[in-house]
Amino acid sequence: MQKTTRLASTLLTSVAIFGVSLAAQAETYVYVSNADDAVITSYTLNRTTDTLEPLETTKAGDAVMPMAISPDQRHLYASIRSKPYRALTYRIDEETGKLTQQGSGSLPASMANIDTGQSGSYLFSASYASDVVSVSPIDDNGIVQDSQQTVKTGHHAHAMHASPDNHYAFASNLGDDQIAQFRFDSDNGHLVSNDPSTVKTPENTGPRHFIFSPNDNYVYVLGEFTGAVTTYAYEASTGTLTKKFTEQGIPDTLNLTQGVARETIKEGDDTPRIWSADIHITPDGRYVYISERTSSTISTFKANPENGKLTYLRNQKVETQPRGFQIDDSGHYMVVTGQLDDSVGLYRIDPKSGKINRLDEAPTRKNANWVEIVSYD
Repeated sequence: MQKTTRLASTLLTSVAIFGVSLAAQAETYVYVSNADDAVITSYTLNRTTDTLEPLETTKAGDAVMPMAISPDQRHLYASIRSKPYRALTYRIDEETGKLTQQGSGSLPASMANIDTGQSGSYLFSASYASDVVSVSPIDDNGIVQDSQQTVKTGHHAHAMHASPDNHYAFASNLGDDQIAQFRFDSDNGHLVSNDPSTVKTPENTGPRHFIFSPNDNYVYVLGEFTGAVTTYAYEASTGTLTKKFTEQGIPDTLNLTQGVARETIKEGDDTPRIWSADIHITPDGRYVYISERTSSTISTFKANPENGKLTYLRNQKVETQPRGFQIDDSGHYMVVTGQLDDSVGLYRIDPKSGKINRLDEAPTRKNANWVEIVSYD
């Protein structure tokens, strides 16, 4: 009887250990949009072997670019920047990572950025070319519907995100050196201008992408033309931003001049200019990263969670013309795409220094430009 009990106990212990082992090996999938080939390439991020394993190629649409993941990680949304402008909804299979298109909702313009509100009930989008932002409802099945509100904003809206409490929203205006501030009714998805309606960024920085700090106290705004990141304090009671610090992220050794809007560059002018693109932060809030396309590099900052101040650390070579990159939810991995590269790179983030070290690469398609990552236990 005792022998049987010991055997049963051993089996239960083995099952428990096996279960913990499986939990530790969470499935992680990576999605990359490829604008010129009109497809989304998918990969499995194998945390045991530190490799990216190609999974499948999914048809999307010409100029598929910005993407977003639903808060419950069950859907991937992709913006098509060719006519008819639309947001595609894909269901993510949690067991295989494969995508199945479930819907298509119309958008009012070519959108440079999309993101969901915190509840996942609405999709925000921002149009660089048309100077507007829009709100699209997402139904109970997670499918994006046709846009329901379009709001004229400052010149060259480039990114739009909801506040952590979902009561406010912000949009960068690259052409006006400002961030538009909105009140957001999360019950009906309606936007109205906040008071004040805008907050300025440093002059001639060209505010592009921005992120909230994990503690929700700060917003980091990347200047496309300078590679500098400006820290704003976020006041949750009013939904407004207050400028605090600006830290340069492009070292002089890169020999880059001040950037300008790309459409203003004359034919034959090959001056190497700053052309910053994306910004992300580790889940613990300790490190901020930005990409710069002309030099094909990523810069690292150390962040002080107490006051939001950034300190520049280093600049490293990555894929060619890195428009987009992403950090996984563990903060251990970074995936980088290059618009002029035929591979997507996998990097490990050193938690002690923030340095990124290249681990692997996998083939991608033409004009790879956006990355999203999901993990399932």
